[in-house]
Amino acid sequence: MTTPRQRQILDWLEHAGAGSYQELADLLGVSTMTVRREVDRLAIAGLLIKTLGGVQRADAPSYLMETAINGRMGRNRLEKQAMARAAIGLADGTETLFLDGSTTCLELAKLIARRLRGLTIVTNSALTALEIGRNRNNVVVGIGGEFDPNSCCFVGAVAEEAAERYYVDIAFISTMGFLPAEGTFESTVANFRVKQILSRRARRVVLLVDHSKFGQRALARVLASNEIDVVVTDEAASAEDVAILEEAGIEVRRGDTRAEDAHVA
Repeated sequence: MTTPRQRQILDWLEHAGAGSYQELADLLGVSTMTVRREVDRLAIAGLLIKTLGGVQRADAPSYLMETAINGRMGRNRLEKQAMARAAIGLADGTETLFLDGSTTCLELAKLIARRLRGLTIVTNSALTALEIGRNRNNVVVGIGGEFDPNSCCFVGAVAEEAAERYYVDIAFISTMGFLPAEGTFESTVANFRVKQILSRRARRVVLLVDHSKFGQRALARVLASNEIDVVVTDEAASAEDVAILEEAGIEVRRGDTRAEDAHVA
């Protein structure tokens, strides 16, 4: 039988999917050591899964365990799901897509696997390939190279050379930081080169970016704003940022977290 505090942890994970000890400590108003003790008890009971620096739902796919990317899985999860729902209509009627290795594109991959068929999806993300490959409705083309355990993506010179072979109808990408008047920004060079190559070989580029990424600049600019055709964001994006994008001729779509199926993983 679970305690009220443990029940609160489990209820939060049911919606968030995954998170850090610090997020749970902030939620419960206790120390991270207290959270760790509660998590240990719940893990022993098989009610959740301990990961590197945090926890996941007990029914989380095993291939997400013990990777750095799982720390980002629960962040702004409802917003990511809402953006995926807003973006999937862009893919309908196309033939080829690129999806990068972001957690936002992973939510889109889940929807594609359930709702669309007859597509060819190019990706350097092992997690995206696994999601799309859950059924045989679509074809997955994996870009190989050096495996990066932090992002679960294939990167490096071999991956970049392979990326040069492909042209796609739409490149769906996310970003670490986004300045509407300048473009997208990343800190890890190895991870952004593949998305940069495929974006420049796509007929359309769709950026999936939640409100928390706006106004953030990282080490290097990946794409200039004029290389982006559509921005899909959430309802919390500011009117000022949206206005800058629309004045530049960029289509803006907003995901609605209040949609009926916002709980769908």
